[in-house]
Amino acid sequence: MQDAAKPQAKPTETGDTLPGFALALVTYLFWGVLPLYMKLLDHIPPVEIVAHRILWSVPIAGAVLIAMRRTGSLIPMLTSPRALALAALTAVLVSMNWAIYVWAITSGNALEAALGYYINPLFSVLLGFVFLKERLQPLQWVAVALAAGAVATLAWDAGKLPVTGLGLTLTWGFYAFFKRKLEIGPNQGFFLEVLILSVPCLIYWAYLGGTGQSHFSGNLWLMLGAGAVTAIPLMMYANAAKKLRLTSIALMQYLTPTMILILAVFVFDEPFGQARAIAFPMIWAALVLYSVSMLRARP
Repeated sequence: MQDAAKPQAKPTETGDTLPGFALALVTYLFWGVLPLYMKLLDHIPPVEIVAHRILWSVPIAGAVLIAMRRTGSLIPMLTSPRALALAALTAVLVSMNWAIYVWAITSGNALEAALGYYINPLFSVLLGFVFLKERLQPLQWVAVALAAGAVATLAWDAGKLPVTGLGLTLTWGFYAFFKRKLEIGPNQGFFLEVLILSVPCLIYWAYLGGTGQSHFSGNLWLMLGAGAVTAIPLMMYANAAKKLRLTSIALMQYLTPTMILILAVFVFDEPFGQARAIAFPMIWAALVLYSVSMLRARP
């Protein structure tokens, strides 16, 4: 999700811990209020915002790895063409997700962002069925069908697919899918991704400065802060996921899109409308069924 369902670090299956719960709760609450920060940047093009999110994440992520003494595992990745290609793919996917998210929030489409992050876990289940030959339980099939019905309802009402919400779902779903194939820790993987992305971002920043289109000097602290609000919660999540069961963190992830929805309706005054009043309860019902299926399978 955000910055809502995030990179899938491998959680422990031995049990939940209080530090893990606290870290996850703080992270999801943070992502839930992140739209308030992004709204402060709504006068800046989304691509420029994303570029600064990436650039200022590099020193933060690098400092964390140095402090934790986990830089050694980066060397094999940097010398492996296959690993670099995979990291480049995940980097492109996550940057696309960030760009769509920022555009959605700053352009008055936060409800679409909530929709995308609600649907994401169901899409991940579908990816597992298609590519990993994982068996879906009957309740999961019903949940996926309800989510598809919700999307169809919104498409029928608008005369087009909810492209923004689906874009967030697709980019984050495939990002998480390929991220699992990176043979590296989540913190190291995040640093490698932003390091790769920093090259085109620096070129883009230089272009903006050279053509007088940069918003950096007039929004210095907000731009610098964009790196912190990107890197810190992602790394907190990576550590939380190690201390919680997969089921627990999967259920907690619904907190973020719920908070985004509340902000969209009650703070940003986005219209909810009849179609959304039908579609969102369908998605909530789908998530209830999905959650029940997970709890039943929990050891």
